[in-house]
Amino acid sequence: MRKIIISAVICITGSFLNITFNKLSILIGFPLYLDTTLTISVTLTCGVFWGTLCGVLTNLIGFTIFGHGWEGYLFVICNAATAIITWLFMRFFSSELNLTRQISQKITKNESVKYKTVFFKSSLLDMVMDRVVVLIILSFALCFAISFLGGLITAVSGESRFTALFSATMFKGDTPVLIAEIVSRIPVNTIDRLISTFGGYAIALGLRRLKLP
Repeated sequence: MRKIIISAVICITGSFLNITFNKLSILIGFPLYLDTTLTISVTLTCGVFWGTLCGVLTNLIGFTIFGHGWEGYLFVICNAATAIITWLFMRFFSSELNLTRQISQKITKNESVKYKTVFFKSSLLDMVMDRVVVLIILSFALCFAISFLGGLITAVSGESRFTALFSATMFKGDTPVLIAEIVSRIPVNTIDRLISTFGGYAIALGLRRLKLP
């Protein structure tokens, strides 16, 4: 019961932080979304259910307060997909994304301190590089998935806002709307997902250090 309560608190807090990051980004003119960082954190820390719920609440609450029209609610799919893709990576790369992974100690007590130090540094570097590579792959997987979903939603709803400038400058007028909307999102989403993925993982590590949940 305690774990459920803590997970729920983290989930709700994460959704409001997602909204806050997004609005601060808009306020300072930073051309990124930054509305999935805590979705990734909550998924890594609490699991796919709470991560998906965090993503859903982010869009539902955020658009109810700040949005207009009905189209914005469709983007809940993107935030939920972020949690699901992150969860899939957790399953496929369970060792690399393990928040409590420790360096294996395979040294006998008779070996020298110098050798132990070299082994520790080498193992630490290997562990860090493994995580960095997987996080980079995750960020690009999220980039392409969210670019596709976001472009599809925009093409269907006809509500083009953030990427309208990119679409106008990157493509000619005869380019299919769906292709233009998907491809024009990739430059922004590449940076956005790198920041969100590494930031989300860092926050998840912090939560785990606090033993939450």
